Amino acid sequence: MTPGTLVLLHSPLTTASAWGSLPAALGAYDVVVPEVTDDDRPPYAGRYVARAALEITAAGARPPLVLVAHGDAGPLLPPIGAAQRAAHRLVGGYVFLDARLPGPGTSRPYREEEVPPGVTVRQRGGDFLAEEPPMAQDWPDAPCGYLATSDRYQDQVRQARMRGWEVRESPFSHFSAVIDPGATAEALTVLISAL
Repeated sequence: MTPGTLVLLHSPLTTASAWGSLPAALGAYDVVVPEVTDDDRPPYAGRYVARAALEITAAGARPPLVLVAHGDAGPLLPPIGAAQRAAHRLVGGYVFLDARLPGPGTSRPYREEEVPPGVTVRQRGGDFLAEEPPMAQDWPDAPCGYLATSDRYQDQVRQARMRGWEVRESPFSHFSAVIDPGATAEALTVLISAL
């Protein structure tokens, strides 16, 4: 698939700093990187989705969009996709980059030694970790793919394969966008072209 715009959605446990210089490495694409930091009280997921939707609109994202989620942004892809459809922006694909899949599960905070320099981690309380994001009933409405860059979400990789999604494994690091943005951009490009 050929996207109009790639939208890189950071985990609610980090900031957009988790994308490092990946947006620049994806120079062949139009890239939007929403910065969501005002999801600091319930409903956390609803606030994240609303802010991301506003930033996608403000950036003038061109359809078809490919929504790329990192870490705990994965479960937010269905409601973000629904918000884009409501705004009459076609979503052409969903990519989970070392991310949780939608459905039951819990967030797992990062340990200090997991986080590379330059990545800002947002501290979250138990109420955030327990919240279940809403699920769009008609999801997925576009092809999905999974790029595994660490062993953090191996159970999610297995689920993606069982669903028949395109899956690629490129063992860099959970924060591959920061550690090796060039190789991550290349792996993402290959995955997106297969959707």
